[in-house]
Amino acid sequence: MSNSIFKRFRKQEEPVIEEESSVLEDRDYWISLLQKIAYPVLNNLARGSLRKKMPYESISAENQKFAYLEAFARVFNGISSWLELGPDSSEEGQLRLKYLNMTLKAISNAVNTNNNDYIFVIEPKQSLVDVALFAQGLLRSKNQVWLNLPMGVQAKIIHELKNTRVIAPYENHWLLYTAMIEAALLEFTGECDKERLSYGVHKFRDEFYLGDAIYSDGESFELNYYNSITIHPMLNDILFVMRKYGLSDGEFLDVQLMRSSRLSSQLERLISPEGTYPVVGASLAYRCGVFHLLSQAALLKILPRNINPAQVRSALTKVLMKQFKGNQNFNSEGWLIVGLNGSQLDISEKDINTGSLYLCCSIFLALGLKSNEVFWNAPASEWTSLKAWNGHKIPKDQPIDF
Repeated sequence: MSNSIFKRFRKQEEPVIEEESSVLEDRDYWISLLQKIAYPVLNNLARGSLRKKMPYESISAENQKFAYLEAFARVFNGISSWLELGPDSSEEGQLRLKYLNMTLKAISNAVNTNNNDYIFVIEPKQSLVDVALFAQGLLRSKNQVWLNLPMGVQAKIIHELKNTRVIAPYENHWLLYTAMIEAALLEFTGECDKERLSYGVHKFRDEFYLGDAIYSDGESFELNYYNSITIHPMLNDILFVMRKYGLSDGEFLDVQLMRSSRLSSQLERLISPEGTYPVVGASLAYRCGVFHLLSQAALLKILPRNINPAQVRSALTKVLMKQFKGNQNFNSEGWLIVGLNGSQLDISEKDINTGSLYLCCSIFLALGLKSNEVFWNAPASEWTSLKAWNGHKIPKDQPIDF
């Protein structure tokens, strides 16, 4: 791990927007970028100053009360697998310890009704989204985060999770938010509302599957990235819990993982030689968060056999560098701004705000793989589109029918 990264961030209390540093190893670069994006959110929430310091940018004012939970839940969701590696004597391990302690303090403040940064605003309907993302992060970091929280904080979290039961989800990917919350309750308490847990799984398994790894987001189909952003990652994590507890619906996990493997190959092919990707569908302000499933597939080691994990690392690194090489996606204080690549408020929907943008952190899931894993330590490798446009041999794209 390059010493320059850690020295840079130790010299200041908060990261500042700075010029591009020298060439770094891929993992070093991912971690430096994780810090640049996540630190303002985690540090301010840990200090009880998130509401005071975080700006609000949106085409609508109606979601500001949810924006702070959005920011934290999405940062935590994306870095949770990295935190789960736990501290060790390495410089990266010590950095994880710093971020783990910051996260534990942030969570304690977030659920404390007497704190300025109590951010669990439970009312229909937007809060359901980010309570579910928070719950998913807890599942991904059970050993390092959940088990290190004081019992009183755990009890408050359980209370907040159960409070979402008053929210009726829309008949689309929102069904998976209710299921994710119930999966977390099952994991952490041994009890759940089994109807809310299974209903969404049944809908996607039995009614919404279109074929070749693509689910419709409800009864109507729209071309967007929601299969990667939400549907596949949540189905995978929900079904892992269902199988663990012997629920019959857990049998669907094997098929679902094969579908996720197929979608990961499609996502890898979407990354151009330049690190760009098609600008289609809603929620483009999530930026590289559209590759949530590809990073999860690397973490779960379910990439197709004809895809070298190093080519996925190389492709995602190129995406990160394309979007974050400069400072065009940050304001002068280091907060993300609305847009795909720069200030582009017009591409956003009314429910997108500053907090929403931090779903970009889901690309960091693969940091949950140790540095000695092939994903990180194999030499850089050309990804599919780069091979294709360089005239090199590539495997043909093969659909699935299961």
